[in-house]
Amino acid sequence: MATRSHPTARQLRLGAELRKLREAAGLTARETAALLGVNSTQMTHIETGLSGVSEVRLRRLAAHYACTDEALINGLVAMATDRTRGWWEEYRGVLPAPFLDLSELDHHATFRQDVAVIHVPGLLQTEPYARALFSYMAPELPPSELDPRVNHRMRRRGVIEQPNPIEYKAVIHEAALRIRVNSRSESRAQLTRILELSEMDHMTVRVIPFDLDNFAGAGSAMAYVGGAVPQLDTVVRDAPHGTGFIDAEAQLNHFRTLFRKVEAASLDPEQSRDIIHRMAKEL
Repeated sequence: MATRSHPTARQLRLGAELRKLREAAGLTARETAALLGVNSTQMTHIETGLSGVSEVRLRRLAAHYACTDEALINGLVAMATDRTRGWWEEYRGVLPAPFLDLSELDHHATFRQDVAVIHVPGLLQTEPYARALFSYMAPELPPSELDPRVNHRMRRRGVIEQPNPIEYKAVIHEAALRIRVNSRSESRAQLTRILELSEMDHMTVRVIPFDLDNFAGAGSAMAYVGGAVPQLDTVVRDAPHGTGFIDAEAQLNHFRTLFRKVEAASLDPEQSRDIIHRMAKEL
């Protein structure tokens, strides 16, 4: 199989999961390569996402590793055999790779949970809101780079707007709802948009108010994206150096706990709609 020059985040994740299974079995890459009839370099390429792996070989590996978790194996097989060329491929070579990786992650998600402190979550943003955020970047983006970013973000909303949407929860700090990234009227439209979405059966929006006591979770901004099985969940965090994808089991457990704590501190959905409605009226 040809070696990839730029594996996607999903391809990297598959390789990493296969490496975890091998290491848990106490086997070396050389020993596993011999089982598959390949050399150590080819095995390394599989585990780093530079080469793909067939379903037959993947199931042989799972059996050799004494992995009996059929749901996990099926999830890995789906990752290995998926040939989806989604809408995000239109942006390859136009936008940085993390934009495409986020779209692919959304596409395969079973659910998504966002915690937002400063900005409205991307999937809930209106076009003017998203454009204002991208326009504020330094150095300033020319239209040829700004427009694709905005268009891409709007198309990502499909995962919560399509006929079979994923379950979505957003916990948003009041600060993110009150900061006006653009005009008063557009800020009102953004709040109205969130209210409309919050009424949908698959959507839950909760607000953390300013006047909440004992809330030390202001640094909790993240996206928790469900995989086919919990072991394949992913946390996405934005940092000054770029977007980070987190998948180590200990870290996933940490962020699961963090989301539960932040969710428990927030207002219930009805109270949250009331406070968003009041903010919109104030504008």
